[in-house]
Amino acid sequence: MAAAAQLGSTVTSDRTLARFRPLAVPLVTGLLVVAGWWLESRHAAVAALTSSPGPLLLRPGWAALVVYALAYLVGGYESARTGWHALRRGRIDIDFLMVAAALGAAAIGQALDGAILIFIFALSNALEEYATGRTRKAIEALVRLRPTRARRVTSLDDAAETELITADQLRPGEFVLVLPGEQVPADGVVVRGISAVDTSAITGESIPQQRQPGDQLFAGSVNREGALWLRVERPAQESTLARIIQLVEQAQQRKAPTQLFIERFEQVYSALVVAGTVALIAAGLTVLGWGVSQTIYRAMTVMVVASPCAVVLSTMPVMLSAIASGARNGVLFKGALDLEQLAGVRVVAFDKTGTLTLGLPQLVAIHARPPFTEEQLLAAAAAAESGSEHPIAGAILEEARRRGLSLPSPEHSRTHPGRGVEAVVSGDRILVGSPAWFHEMGQPLDGELADALARLESAGHTAMVLSINGSGPAGILAVADRARPHAREAVQALQRLGLRVVMLTGDNERVAQAMGRELGVDEVYAGLLPEDKMRILQELERRYGPVAMVGDGINDAPALVSAAVGIAMGRAGTDVALETADVVLMSDELVRLEGAVALGRRAERVVRQNLAFAFGVIAVLLVSATTGHLSLTQGVVGHETSTVLVALNGLRLLGFRWPRLQGASAEAEAAAGIDRVAEAGPA
Repeated sequence: MAAAAQLGSTVTSDRTLARFRPLAVPLVTGLLVVAGWWLESRHAAVAALTSSPGPLLLRPGWAALVVYALAYLVGGYESARTGWHALRRGRIDIDFLMVAAALGAAAIGQALDGAILIFIFALSNALEEYATGRTRKAIEALVRLRPTRARRVTSLDDAAETELITADQLRPGEFVLVLPGEQVPADGVVVRGISAVDTSAITGESIPQQRQPGDQLFAGSVNREGALWLRVERPAQESTLARIIQLVEQAQQRKAPTQLFIERFEQVYSALVVAGTVALIAAGLTVLGWGVSQTIYRAMTVMVVASPCAVVLSTMPVMLSAIASGARNGVLFKGALDLEQLAGVRVVAFDKTGTLTLGLPQLVAIHARPPFTEEQLLAAAAAAESGSEHPIAGAILEEARRRGLSLPSPEHSRTHPGRGVEAVVSGDRILVGSPAWFHEMGQPLDGELADALARLESAGHTAMVLSINGSGPAGILAVADRARPHAREAVQALQRLGLRVVMLTGDNERVAQAMGRELGVDEVYAGLLPEDKMRILQELERRYGPVAMVGDGINDAPALVSAAVGIAMGRAGTDVALETADVVLMSDELVRLEGAVALGRRAERVVRQNLAFAFGVIAVLLVSATTGHLSLTQGVVGHETSTVLVALNGLRLLGFRWPRLQGASAEAEAAAGIDRVAEAGPA
């Protein structure tokens, strides 16, 4: 126990040291600066009291210079090395400017000011490293979620042997046991057991989801209740979690256009600062009549305050923080470019089937003609359709099973392609098919059934007519593709953000318009082939501006690629969704689109704030330094403080509050901040 406690104490101590290690350089530099200032003050006091201060090397003045030199060496070594390497490549960077300014101050007898500059620049770099490190912690947290061990079982028997192995040893086809409280070690399918599983690491869903045989599980999920037996589908190294980690790491390396522009701007601007400093020195010595010390001092002050440190840090912490925030909430951005483009979209186009809807037909209505009852019609239709693989048959069978109806096997069954099914069940001849088929057979619908059929078809439902023993239509069963939960709320939230919402589908016009009315979208385009969707996207972009396309990542791949931003329904991390789209909704929750757009807009606004603040501080400090109203020390403090503030402002996005299911949150509405799109009629 004592050894374990000692080991735990050592680990904690190591982590503490690692956390504060970046501050070691500025801390030592600061102590040296204070020591040098004390020695310099003592030298002044001794010189005032005596004209014979003692041996040269023991005088406080020389001792102060030695201590200052150590401060320059400790605090400025890394910057000098970086600046020198950049200079050898023909580039002038910020590190070179800072070191040159400090050495220039020392050359004119202002060693203290130069040492303070070195100290504050080293402290600024340490704080910037801490700031950007905060965004890396999101990735490190994902990495820590990666399972390390697994319980491999030889069979599904209760008495089967269990072998504890590393997750990397698992191979597809093997079985693993996941006990309550344990992590799922690899992607796979549940083959035995029922439990609630926490999938927040993968999908961002905060509420555990029930999983039973046939359901998929993903590495990194946590089993909360009963034991589960899992058949492994892919190695741990290729799991959904592993691919998410890889994609987020790549996203942090992909730079937005604004960031790329600023990096190019830094090189040109730094060269201009050096040229301007040289020109100021020349003008001060020749035209303005300044003394040598005054000229160099002002030039060094100008060089410091004009350095673009804060400008360079205006974008990177912002984008990294936003990407990390999205990854923690089930929205995967492929890169900063995609985040910036999402902020500028004016239209969101949705695929219908599988995106706005569940993509699975469900029985939504039964109209029975007396003396038949609804359950009699449902049982007869389900028994007749029991051998069919048609999606409509599946919807009827699912509802019959849900109601616990007894379904005898048909004695005879025959499919009429494009029309319906004819079957004999328990001696009764049953026909289930389209209204057109019954019309062909001379059994058209009339009266209440005709009225019901008209209402169902106008609502976009698919109706099937049923007859028993040739007595004419006995009733109607209607199926429809149900809207995805909270789809209407998601559409309304996007509209509140000023976006135009459009639905694209290959379904017929009647079904599409009915679904469009139910969801409240602004425009509906029906009967589209994949190439038609691409054409519509181009037309929408010409009319309104950049378009984001939301699809299921498979049949919508061409449209996802052609849109300004392609957003895929993750289907819990399918390969196509992860590879095709720019943004992936890992939980398939459309309501997260509101947060994604709001996050992109907030990031864009924070970048603008940072740039305005950075350039504003530079302008004020530059005017003050040029006119002699700013000391080098004051310039250093003002310049480096602005740099740290800009970095910390970007980190605020780590705490971005994602909207909940109850419509748009105040956070999202406040993030809108962009002129709303003008209303326009349908094309």
